Amino acid sequence: MIRWRDPRAPLTAAVAAGAVVLAAAFLRDEQVLPAGAIAGALAALAAAASLLISSIRSAGHRPTAMGARWMGGGAVIWGAGVALRPFAESFVASFADMFMLLGTIITAGGALIAADRRLPAGIVLRHITDAYLCAASLFLIGWVVQLRHVYAAAADPPTFTLVMLPPMVALLVLCAVIPSVLTSRSSSWLLGLAGACVLAAMTVAGLATAVARLDGGVPPTWTVMLAPVAFLLLAAVPWGPRTKEASGRVAKNLVGMIPLALVAVAACTLLAHLAGGRAEQPVTGVVVVAVSVVLLLLVRLFAVSAANVRLRGRVRLGERQLRELAESTGDVVFLCDFEGVVHEIGPGVDVTYGYRPEQVVGRSIFDYIHPEDVPGIQVALRAMHLEEESASPGACLIACRVRGADGTWRPTESVATRHVGGDELMLVTTRDISDEEALRNQVAHLTFHDGVTGLPNRAYFEERTREVLSGRTSGNVAVIFLDLDGFTSVNDSVGHASGDYLLGQAARRLRGAVRADDTLARWGGDEFAVLVETGGEAQVAVDLAERLVRAVSQEPFRVADRDVALTASVGVAFTEDDMPAGDLIRNADVAMARSKELGGRRVEVFAAQMHADVVRRLELAADLQRALIEQQFAIEYQPVVDLATSRVTAVEALVRWWRGSVFVPPEQFLGPAEDTGLIVPLSEWILRESCREVAAWRASSWDIGLSLNLSARQITAPRFVETVEEALAESGLPASALTLEVIEEMLVEDAEETIKRLSELRALGVRLAIDDFGTGYASLAFLRQLPVDMIKIDPSFVAGLGRDDTLTLLTRTIVRLGHDLGLIVVAEGIERPEQLELLREMGCTRGQGFLVARPMAARGVDSLMRTSLTV
Repeated sequence: MIRWRDPRAPLTAAVAAGAVVLAAAFLRDEQVLPAGAIAGALAALAAAASLLISSIRSAGHRPTAMGARWMGGGAVIWGAGVALRPFAESFVASFADMFMLLGTIITAGGALIAADRRLPAGIVLRHITDAYLCAASLFLIGWVVQLRHVYAAAADPPTFTLVMLPPMVALLVLCAVIPSVLTSRSSSWLLGLAGACVLAAMTVAGLATAVARLDGGVPPTWTVMLAPVAFLLLAAVPWGPRTKEASGRVAKNLVGMIPLALVAVAACTLLAHLAGGRAEQPVTGVVVVAVSVVLLLLVRLFAVSAANVRLRGRVRLGERQLRELAESTGDVVFLCDFEGVVHEIGPGVDVTYGYRPEQVVGRSIFDYIHPEDVPGIQVALRAMHLEEESASPGACLIACRVRGADGTWRPTESVATRHVGGDELMLVTTRDISDEEALRNQVAHLTFHDGVTGLPNRAYFEERTREVLSGRTSGNVAVIFLDLDGFTSVNDSVGHASGDYLLGQAARRLRGAVRADDTLARWGGDEFAVLVETGGEAQVAVDLAERLVRAVSQEPFRVADRDVALTASVGVAFTEDDMPAGDLIRNADVAMARSKELGGRRVEVFAAQMHADVVRRLELAADLQRALIEQQFAIEYQPVVDLATSRVTAVEALVRWWRGSVFVPPEQFLGPAEDTGLIVPLSEWILRESCREVAAWRASSWDIGLSLNLSARQITAPRFVETVEEALAESGLPASALTLEVIEEMLVEDAEETIKRLSELRALGVRLAIDDFGTGYASLAFLRQLPVDMIKIDPSFVAGLGRDDTLTLLTRTIVRLGHDLGLIVVAEGIERPEQLELLREMGCTRGQGFLVARPMAARGVDSLMRTSLTV
């Protein structure tokens, strides 16, 4: 059993065998017919083998696979007929001819399948009609040239008919297949074309053989070898390069002209024959064929004319509907030539642009188009004119400005297409897009501008900063950040609408302070940013920053029938070589935050240390969160004593943080804890732990109280009052033993909510104290609103006792005020003996400080309780 390594090996062997037979045939002319029969059979078998292998390889593409199988089967049957013909030469019409005819028809079916054309019934009928016209015309031409002599020599009409019928049927099939193959767009069109070539070779060979049989001679050598060569070509096609889909537009036009051309040639041939002057007896069959061709051609022309009339009607209807549709949408529709002269225009021009149609017709469109847009439109029209000459389809989209009757320029969009009427005109549909253009401009403005102040927004500022830095060749570029101090209280007091109104006023003031070349933007909230191109002078940006501060604070803002005084915190940052825009903006923001920390109403220029401080604060905040989880905090207690007896009456809980072995002072981490909100869980832990410790001391028969400092975030936190109540219940500490301290600033900021929460605590029995008393400006007013039990004199007053007469007088006044109001007065920061003596002499009842007792751990308080209750 032979196993082929290459599937093309059978094809190679068959081709070689066919070549040997062809060579033998040419060397021995007297044996042309048997050699031709052998060559045809072998070539047909080679083509069948090649097509079978190709169908297996192309199983994924059905037209190629099925077409190859059909054509392979047709080749085998046709080859069998060729091989049997030498044994049936004595018959006028033999079974060998039937085999060849059947093979021809099957091969034609394969070519149609490879062409992959799915045609409506009407198109199929037209193709059959055209095939008959072509075949009949070719027969008539052949009759005049040769067949009439053969017919006369045969002198037997039935024999002539039987012999010529198979090749004529093959000719009819060939004429039916060629249009579908030539107009195919399938990827297998080349295979179908090769099949059509084989059909043509079969038909020519069949006609030559039929004529030779009727004449009693031998067909020409080239006709005998034509079919084997065609089959070898068909065998090679599947193994050639892959082809892309073919465009059948040109072929379709040619195919449509072939039947008419053949009919014309046939008519001319017949006329020439009749004009020759030789009168011959007309043959009935030929006359029938000629008459049928004429009648069928008339029917075909009538059908084509009717279809043409219908198409023209549809075109006119479509054009009218298109105009009506365009005009119903508000578009202006007009016809103009390629020079721009208007030939016809719809009534929409009156509604849209204010011109009457008769005013526009006959004039050039360039009379109404903006001069700057005219050159571009002229180029577009010339390009469309060239497309018209090359008959290539296309449309042109034109955007331009058109002058209305009122003199305004209106943006428009137009679509120009060639007019279907055949004349050199264009159909133009024009739409006024003024509303769309205004909407686009509004959207673009809103995208890059702030809706409250009308200034550029953050996105615009960032993009502009990147553009300036990327195009900078020399000179300084600076960014200024400005924040309105105290703006939050404006929103809280008069509402957000009034706050937006104030921002608008601030924006107008700032716009008046900056230069024309500077970019002022609202960054967000109550923050503004300015991009300054100083041109080399850094002082220019600093001076501008100072002007911005003065612009904000020079006079109060008038909002909701009241005057609101605001100040501004300003930060300035300068660019460095290769500095990204984001870093420059960040530096200005850091400098502004530094200005705010220092009290506001000032200008701070960015220094590298500021960024380092910000990074440190962020790292500290992360460490604080980790310290809460890992319980790195501890509590120390500072005794509060009765100054008359030195007896300890209470302790104040103070938090301490040991980060590993390093002690972190409270002033370094309490601020970041307040900013990040971590002060809330930290204060809850201090509250629960200290309540539990003091409750244990009280259980040991020590009447002692607990004092705790409250933060602003802690008071406003959800469930703050419930948290205090739960801590007291869990520890068993009486509410009267707990004193919560607040500073005066906390009573001023969000006063209503703060007083409400503190009143709820007072209702539980908890005592309240005002810490650092005397440093605020609203203390006396809030003493009236809030039931306070204790005031604590700020250490700054105590430090001046005995040294500063004014501070001594103020301290004596505070002590007397506390006595008059029935409050407990506690002096903080006692560090020298003379301070203690003066406080006793003033009548101050309690005190605390390093002279009295230093803060100590819980162990130290236990030791103090066991040894003595005095310090």
